[in-house]
Amino acid sequence: MIFTETKLQGAFIVDVERRRDDRGFFGRAFCRHEFQDLGLEADVAQTNVGVSVKRGTVRGMHFQYPPAVEAKLVRCMHGAILDVIVDLRPESSTFLEHVAVELSGENQRALYIPGRFAHGYQTLQDETAILYQASTFYAPGAEGGLRYDDPRLNIAWPLSVAAVSDKDSNFDLLETLEGKLAARMSPARPEAVGILS
Repeated sequence: MIFTETKLQGAFIVDVERRRDDRGFFGRAFCRHEFQDLGLEADVAQTNVGVSVKRGTVRGMHFQYPPAVEAKLVRCMHGAILDVIVDLRPESSTFLEHVAVELSGENQRALYIPGRFAHGYQTLQDETAILYQASTFYAPGAEGGLRYDDPRLNIAWPLSVAAVSDKDSNFDLLETLEGKLAARMSPARPEAVGILS
């Protein structure tokens, strides 16, 4: 695998190192040892799939609060998405900054998302399917979210939004959420000591 760190420390683009022949290619999509060698979370508690039927669908921006923070490895298996992550680590020099990466069935690229990050995406094609591995089990009581259209985030979604859930549309804006978010995501809090804090 080929790991390229983004401007958000600890978040990596992960490319498959392809072994090609006349049949196509073969490559490793995940290796515990390679992730551990980089100090990345390598435990997988859940593997999830999601399919969006409409081009322009937005999902996110989702995260879990400590102590249930989760690292994710997201890959688009069919179609294409613009995958967006936001740094929610208040001690980070890139707090509330984001990175956007195109993932597609064609490029077979993945995005490694550390704990204490928000994650969301927009589908760029109809019938798009994603697969992601999460280091922690889904914890409904710990879930949180940012508005995908929050002006403070200034995310440039490439398409008009064709579909978004009511839940994702009704997260609080950062102007009311930021103080509480920073306090709950602080590594100084005992309950914030999670897998990647």
